[in-house]
Amino acid sequence: MNLANRITLARIFLVPIIMLFLLVNVKFPHIRIEQFSITYNQIIAALIFIVAASTDSLDGYIARKRKLVTNLGKLLDPLADKLLVSAVLISLVEMDKVDAWIVIVIISREFAVTGLRQIALLEGSVIAASKWGKWKTAAQITAIIALLINNFPFAFINFRFDIVASWIAAIITIYSGFDYFIKNKHVINFSDQKQ
Repeated sequence: MNLANRITLARIFLVPIIMLFLLVNVKFPHIRIEQFSITYNQIIAALIFIVAASTDSLDGYIARKRKLVTNLGKLLDPLADKLLVSAVLISLVEMDKVDAWIVIVIISREFAVTGLRQIALLEGSVIAASKWGKWKTAAQITAIIALLINNFPFAFINFRFDIVASWIAAIITIYSGFDYFIKNKHVINFSDQKQ
């Protein structure tokens, strides 16, 4: 259990804390500025999410820099990312802040690409993160933050950046999923009849 893996585990442990602030029915006061309104629990959840999301590249950097790459880290890092994004998106659906179809698309893509990576591992190869995969992550995090903070500061100019960002995240997510499968179609052997 090295430093990089501890950071990854901390990201996993932050997930239920974020959900606690988003979903537990506690009467937190609101901050109101003109037509804009947000609760303190949303602000706290957004700050924790930003901290958790920022550790994604930190643990990988530490693992590579200090030569601490382990099989546990290879398992935990993508798991932590998927748990964080999926849990917060599902919470946002429950809060009626994002359309369920967008969340289904994003989570389905994550399952599909994870499955592809598992098949590649069984074949003895590793599918590296692509530039579109990185853009996908950035787009999802941007959309989630915008949704968590009630479209601040764009609410003051009546521009639904949170909705636009959600659509962009969904489109990039779909494209990056197709990109992974097209570039790695050799991994899937449809002629293999073994079950």
